[in-house]
Amino acid sequence: QSRLGYCRQYCFNQIMMLLSSTTYHAGQRIVTKLAPRVQNIADTVISSSFHSTTATPGKVAVLGAAGGIGQPLSLLFKLSPEVSELACYDVANAPGVAADLSHIPTKAKVFGASPEDDGLATCLKGSDLVVIPAGVPRKPGMTRDDLFNINASIVKALVEGCATHCPNAIIAIISNPVNSIIPIAAEVLKQRGVYDPRKLLGVSNLDVTRARTFLAESQGWDPKDVNVPVVGGHAGITILPLFSQVSGVKLSDEELEGITVRTQFGGDEVVKAKAGTGSATLSMAYAGFLFGENVLKALKGDDNIVQCAYVESTLTEAEFFASPCKFGKNGVEEVLPLGTISAYEKSLLDKMMPELKTQIQKGIDFATSECKL
Repeated sequence: QSRLGYCRQYCFNQIMMLLSSTTYHAGQRIVTKLAPRVQNIADTVISSSFHSTTATPGKVAVLGAAGGIGQPLSLLFKLSPEVSELACYDVANAPGVAADLSHIPTKAKVFGASPEDDGLATCLKGSDLVVIPAGVPRKPGMTRDDLFNINASIVKALVEGCATHCPNAIIAIISNPVNSIIPIAAEVLKQRGVYDPRKLLGVSNLDVTRARTFLAESQGWDPKDVNVPVVGGHAGITILPLFSQVSGVKLSDEELEGITVRTQFGGDEVVKAKAGTGSATLSMAYAGFLFGENVLKALKGDDNIVQCAYVESTLTEAEFFASPCKFGKNGVEEVLPLGTISAYEKSLLDKMMPELKTQIQKGIDFATSECKL
């Protein structure tokens, strides 16, 4: 506050000196007359300079913060310079997670809450970005579709909270099955009159992360230098990595099919390796964090953010589709075209479409029958 007062006075003095030096003997009369207006100008200039920084988007709410994905995801957001405030919510243990994170010396302030005492509302109010990893994890033998009946109801309730307490926030959903959950969320927001397709995102970035990693391994490249567009959906055969769009790739037909299938079913690989004790939590947290941090950067004015997301789309006959998107201050500014794809990729795109449309319709049917104001 003292710094603000000093800057106002300095600005005032400089303007007054300029007026006095340029008006000679008449300066004193003019300065006396204009002094109140000059002070108002100085106050306006300095106040806008100070307050513009405090209005910078930076509050992130993680719903499901005490879970296997939620904890490492919250940790990564706590470490990010893009985050000014981190709200952790879960049905249990979120205050403990927040207390633990609060001991880390970064600028992000941390708060944790559970359903008691209207904790969801407290966490959501003022949020710029809401990331939802809430729900049950996959277990051996389970498909993303098996998770639907449980996770659909959980996410529906959380999105209703978003519609009430932070209707302008960007909502990024990790909870599976994403292909069906996003249509449910869209219907909830539509019924509440706050649906903005630019601000509802299915996080499919783990597919991109896997495709980059697996391709780099096969080519002997550094993964940080590799970018692979992954389109379609976020489950099994609906995941389509476009390896043909990466220059310099050398793969036989057999190797291409192997790396494609591994990308599509990478989650099964982790579930099996963990022998029933969990699913892909750490890699998902990493991918979700990178996605969310990029969203924050775009909200703050970075106009170079392009990343894949599962969104409302007109690129194909599917109502929702994952593809590269350009992000800006309002979320998705543009859903980018698929570009040129190979004959092999075209065959996989055609093969996935009935399955993706079925999964989308399942979400819409659930929303129609269950989502009521």
